[in-house]
This record gives sequence, C-alpha cells and structure tokens, in this order.
Amino acid sequence: MMMSAARQVLPIDMPGASQMRFAIVGLLIGMSSIAPVTARAADLDFGILRGSAYEPAAAPSADIWEGIYVGGHAGWSSASFGFGSVYQPVVADVLRATRIEQDLGASTLLHAGDTRRDGASFGAFAGVNYQFDETVIGVEFDYTHFGVTGQAPHDAIGRSTVGSNGFFRAVNLDGDASTRINDYATVRARFGYTVGDFMPYVTGGFAIGRAQITDRASVQGYEFDQAAYRSNQALADAARRVPVVNVGYRQFDPGNPAFNPYSPEAGQLLAPIVVTRSKEKIVGGVAAGAGLEYAITPNLLLRAEYQYVLFNDFDGHKLNLNTVRGGAAVKF
Repeated sequence: MMMSAARQVLPIDMPGASQMRFAIVGLLIGMSSIAPVTARAADLDFGILRGSAYEPAAAPSADIWEGIYVGGHAGWSSASFGFGSVYQPVVADVLRATRIEQDLGASTLLHAGDTRRDGASFGAFAGVNYQFDETVIGVEFDYTHFGVTGQAPHDAIGRSTVGSNGFFRAVNLDGDASTRINDYATVRARFGYTVGDFMPYVTGGFAIGRAQITDRASVQGYEFDQAAYRSNQALADAARRVPVVNVGYRQFDPGNPAFNPYSPEAGQLLAPIVVTRSKEKIVGGVAAGAGLEYAITPNLLLRAEYQYVLFNDFDGHKLNLNTVRGGAAVKF
C-alpha cells in the first residue's frame, strides 16, 4: 500500500514542473521581442508633444573662428639695439675739409657697441578671420607700447700721425648714443588650422615704429709744424726761432719747460667741440610670429603668441624686438 501511494504522487508533480519551464521560456521570448521596440522608443523625439513653444537645442557652429574680433595683450619684450656708424657723420661734419680728417680718417675711429634691454610691453589688437573648413585666414592690426631706451657703451679714442707735409696731427674723440623705442604697430596676415577648440597659427607682415635717437660726439683736434718746431729746438739763440704754425692749442709755448706739443695737458688745448643731435624717427620694418589661440566660447578667445620685429636702419641705429605675450579677445 505504501508503494502504491508513492506512485500516485509523481504523476501530479511532473506536469507542474513542465508548465513552469514553458512559462519561463515564453517570458524570455516575450522580453526579447519587446527590448528592440523599447530601445527604438528611447530614440524618438517627443518634442512635438510639448507644444508649439518647444525649440530643439541648436547644434554648435563649426565656424567658431570666423568674424571680427578686438582684444588686448601684454607680455615681455627683449630689444637688441645696434648703433653702427652713428658717430661718423657727426665727426666728419666737425672735421670737414681738414687735414686731420684726411690723414687720420678720424670720422671712422669712434665706434658704438651694441646693447640689449628687456621690459614689459602691452597694447591692443583687432582683426578679421575667414574660415574654410579647418583652415582659417585673416588680417590683424596690433599696437604695442614699449618705452625702453638702449644706451650704447661709452667709447673714447685718440690717434696721431705725421702728415706728408711734415705736420704732426692728433685727434681725441669720445661719444655716446642712445635709442628709445616708444611704441610700434604691425599689420599682418594670419594663417591657422583648427584642432577642436584650439587654433595654432603663423603670422607675418609689416611694422612701423616711433623712436627717439640721440648721438653725442666730442671732437678735439690739434696739429703743428713739426719741422719748424724741431728746427727751433736746435737753435741755441731763441731770437732766431721762427713762429710755429699750429691749430687747436690754447697757447703754443715752446719756451715753457712743461710744454709738450705731442702730449699737451688739457689746459694747453682748446676745449673740444661737442655736438649732440637728437630727433624722433618714424621707422619701418617687418614682423613675423606664431601662436596658439583657444576658444573658451564662440565669442571669447585666448591666445599665447611669439612675435619678432626687425626695423630698417635709421641714421645708423638698428633695432629688433623679440616678444612673448598673452592676450584675450571678443569676437563679434
């Protein structure tokens, strides 16, 4: 009887387990068929259901660099000042038509060395960009205030010779020169390539600057008839001595034991002629550089830039500038 009871339980259990398995399989098939529909529904835009006031968000513009912009910049500039032959015209003018200039080439003796000065610079810029896909071209104007003076190292020299006519000739020279670059402006083309929100670029064009130059030269020349002087020194009888032609001496006094015409004391010579020339110059040149611009927003730009400016020679003065600076601009 117990065995029969056991056989009666199994037929009741087995159909229930099979039904459960079929139910689970059916549920999985149903979920798998619904999932793609759900995914597609998630991608649907239901904005139309929100009424006529709904406006979808505008896609960001790809031409974020195109347009007119204005901004300001500040940085550090290193100026290299050269002075070339700034003293030559001054000395040549003082000694024009003299044998001292002819025999000694005095105007070529004095030289001014180069110097370098650094300082802060600042200014403003404005320009316009045109964008073609990833390529950006444009034109930019900038103004920079610098206000730094370069002073040439002081130079002094003395030379003497005996001319073909027997005259002893000598000259003493010293000079100072300076250049002050007040400000300058450039007009440049720009070529850039966009990489997301960044745009590296190169630039080149023309520069114009305002400089104040000063040249000062002191010229002291003297000469005497060496043949007549030596002839007089050989005569024991002072009454037989002849006048000695001389130029540049305060008093030519061979009878004074302390007098030496070859190495006269300062008080025995006339005061030197000192010439100072100072003027403002407007000078031209070229400008080149490179930089990196970053668009914080389509209307707010930041930049880091290196700029090189080389000015043409002006009255013997030379100048070039190396500037590293940063800037910010608003684009319209």
